[in-house]
Amino acid sequence: MARGDLTDAQWARLEPLLPKGKKPGRPPIWTRRQLIDGIRWRTRAGTPWRDVPERYGPWDRVYDLFRRWQRNGTWKRILEQLQAEADALLLTRPDGAERRRS
Repeated sequence: MARGDLTDAQWARLEPLLPKGKKPGRPPIWTRRQLIDGIRWRTRAGTPWRDVPERYGPWDRVYDLFRRWQRNGTWKRILEQLQAEADALLLTRPDGAERRRS
């Protein structure tokens, strides 16, 4: 795992929010975790897609996943779900009592 890659805890939180694959068949060569780490690396580094390190998979495969999920709203849905869960946590105090919404 490289610096900046998803930790196991972060991946465990994110994985259930990802869309399920539709096609049966042979297993992918590059895991979704590798590809997502590649997307995150490129976003942090701000480099061209072609400069994504090979450890994340071929650059065009990383880009394809990014664009596909951007077009079909997957990234937006994941963000909204995580934001809703974070908001729900903020409404509960550590002792379990409900906080008032302002």
